Amino acid sequence: MSLAATRARAARIVAGLTELYPDADCELHHGSALELLVATILSAQCTDQRVNLVTPALFAKYRTAADYAGADPAELENFVRSTGFFRNKAKALVGLGAALVARHRGRVPDSLDELVTLPGVGRKTANVVLSVWFRKPAIPVDTHVQRLVGRLGLTRETDPVKIELALQELLPKEVWSATSTALIWHGRRVCFARNPRCPSCGLSADCPYPKRK
Repeated sequence: MSLAATRARAARIVAGLTELYPDADCELHHGSALELLVATILSAQCTDQRVNLVTPALFAKYRTAADYAGADPAELENFVRSTGFFRNKAKALVGLGAALVARHRGRVPDSLDELVTLPGVGRKTANVVLSVWFRKPAIPVDTHVQRLVGRLGLTRETDPVKIELALQELLPKEVWSATSTALIWHGRRVCFARNPRCPSCGLSADCPYPKRK
């Protein structure tokens, strides 16, 4: 399929996602850039629902980057234990707080290049913060986005960074963020890793994935 044809089909898919999920937004509860950054770090290998159960007490205790920088690691581990990999996550949060204080006066930067240098922050996490909090065009590629773009035939790439770059070429910049979020919603509600609900999928007309009855 030519690039022009793929772009035309991608436009129909974007329109379909917009119709299906007009109110799609990040499902991690947060009230600041720092809270979103912390919640996204905790969401690695963990559901958003579990993170949302943990963060109210966490955010009440640790309100600033300096609070994380000065946290007792063992105490912080107890707060995030149920999210999995709690020792690594607690270590990352202490390092994150220290880096924000030392390099950014305690504030979360709003550029990809600066965000990805912070402890515990990869490209996906950085793009979530840019997209959701700073409202900048960005494409966070999580496991749902990886799965769906392959099934929908939008790219053959499997590496998250290459998927991000392929989607940037395929989609207008003004829909990057909304499309990524809607894909995540669709992956959580319809296009499951196992047993996708193809018969009830609103994107089936433009999806080459083998239909499941």
